[in-house]
Amino acid sequence: MRFDSWDENLASHTPEVRAAARALETIIRDELPDVVVQYDPGNGLLAFGRSMKMRDLLFALIPHAGWVNLQLADGAALPNPDGLIEGTGKKIRHIKVRSPKAAEDDRLRAAIRGQLAR
Repeated sequence: MRFDSWDENLASHTPEVRAAARALETIIRDELPDVVVQYDPGNGLLAFGRSMKMRDLLFALIPHAGWVNLQLADGAALPNPDGLIEGTGKKIRHIKVRSPKAAEDDRLRAAIRGQLAR
């Protein structure tokens, strides 16, 4: 289903998924205060970057039925000693975040900081 705004998209999900998405959005904005944010209605995701040029994209939030994927643009190159970062993409990988409490995990923030450092 296509939603015209991020708020409409989130409204179609459970309270836990909505809260996880909002928590992730807050963390990203805290870590990169001048972040550029854009909703992509075609893909149902919220993109974050230094600009909206492809090479400047850093993160995306993609809500699913039971979690939010935190996409890491350079996830394949980030340290992942505990397997928190998932996926098989050559470049982009993700972390499944199932609750706002899970968004507070120090390992998740370390992955966000690692992405920002690339």
